[in-house]
Amino acid sequence: MIDNLKKILNEDQDPKAIEKITAKLESLLMKNEEVGYIGVQKKPAVTIFPDSIVMTNKRIIICKPKNLGLSMDFVDYDWDDIAGAFVKENILGSEFSFSTKTELVISIDYIPKNQARKLHTFAKEQMDLLKNPVIITSIVEEIIEEEPIPVLDTIPYEEEIIEEFETEEVTNFAEIMPVIPTYSEPVPESVNTTSTEKTLADLSQDELFEKLQNYKKLLDNGLILQGEYDTYKKEILGYM
Repeated sequence: MIDNLKKILNEDQDPKAIEKITAKLESLLMKNEEVGYIGVQKKPAVTIFPDSIVMTNKRIIICKPKNLGLSMDFVDYDWDDIAGAFVKENILGSEFSFSTKTELVISIDYIPKNQARKLHTFAKEQMDLLKNPVIITSIVEEIIEEEPIPVLDTIPYEEEIIEEFETEEVTNFAEIMPVIPTYSEPVPESVNTTSTEKTLADLSQDELFEKLQNYKKLLDNGLILQGEYDTYKKEILGYM
């Protein structure tokens, strides 16, 4: 969790706001639940008690301070209930919203654009994991006491007496060779497995942005060069 918060604080986050939120989240997080990203509201005027949105690997938590910041309301939504996530960029910040399967729409405005994009990307990744779950297998070693397999007593047997017969020379092999019928199976027709791949012109704005994010991850991991990333970035931005 600490490593994730370091990444968040490098993206124009208010350290004091993050500290207050995380301090209250410690007792709310479930087992194996980790914070993935936090977006904090930043209005044009001074925002003393901003609203915030916390995304974990299990749910979305809306945090709204009350009573002059002495307490806070938390409303959470499981990823199973999320139907979609949206970002609307305005002149001053962005409006991040998501809809539930019960047609409920929740929005928080004045989220910094960079944070709103991160929230949108994280939400898309979590919803994609629900559609294509990763099966994680664990190996548990157990010591099982097995009963010894009983050894069967050997039964003595009498030696079989083999009688010898005189062999006759075979002159016609057709008399002893069995006739094997021949047949041919129909060959199945080839199936056209040609698949078509979407071009950049066919992708939506969300898909283009997600594709750009993937190239950025490849660059950060050293899998592609800066020149290659710049080429991909220029090509994608031409369609956005």
